[in-house]
Amino acid sequence: MRTWLTKKGALRVPQITVVFWVIKGLSTAMGEATSDFLVHTINPYAAVLLGFAAFVVALLLAFGKARYTPWTYWFAVVMVGVFGTMAADVLHVALGVPYTATTVLYALVLFGVFASWRLTEKTLSIHSIDTPRREAFYWAAVVATFAMGTALGDFTAYTLHLGYFSSAAIFAGVIAIPAIGYRFFRLNAVFSFWFAYVVTRPLGASIADGLGKPKVVSGLGLGDGWVAVVFGAVIFVMVAFLAITRADVRATPALEAEQA
Repeated sequence: MRTWLTKKGALRVPQITVVFWVIKGLSTAMGEATSDFLVHTINPYAAVLLGFAAFVVALLLAFGKARYTPWTYWFAVVMVGVFGTMAADVLHVALGVPYTATTVLYALVLFGVFASWRLTEKTLSIHSIDTPRREAFYWAAVVATFAMGTALGDFTAYTLHLGYFSSAAIFAGVIAIPAIGYRFFRLNAVFSFWFAYVVTRPLGASIADGLGKPKVVSGLGLGDGWVAVVFGAVIFVMVAFLAITRADVRATPALEAEQA
């Protein structure tokens, strides 16, 4: 019989490895490029609706698994990347809200999600995500990090006039802070994870924009569509590797007993 929603004791997220961070970074870049390609290729409203529909389907598939499964998990992350970009851009493009304001707004939204999650579950550790409610908090936080990261990347590139690759260089330096802090200075593991998770978004988006956008706006002019396809292909290969090897499946007592 098929099990719906989380199986008690089964974790809903992968083990955090180098591969996790690589795919996460690629998904942010792909999400940025895919979103920009869609809104400039088809009707923007239709693109947003399509992105939202794919996002909902991806989450339903993720929640429909009893435990972490590479294909459904990373499909959800990629769709969050696409729709999260659209959600951040719509306030600026459609409503004219400055990037400074959208960055602050989504930072407050993210803080609100974290505060609610911490108050309800007493922890923000992803290693504790083994119930539907915790998983719901997790995906809410992921969506908020993508939206905030998108706004932040646009803020540095456009509002501060730093351009795409200069912004990417800054965020590459910033993302080293939690890595060094955790490795050498005993920085809190949960704080370090979410710090890095947020920064991967503007880092990946800045790289995608730098590769895809026209040369007249400091890009290389490769095209958003090609950037999305190439990054998507790399993600597919890496997720296939994880699905076959199960290298990022974190064992739990319940899982070990079932496999015995």
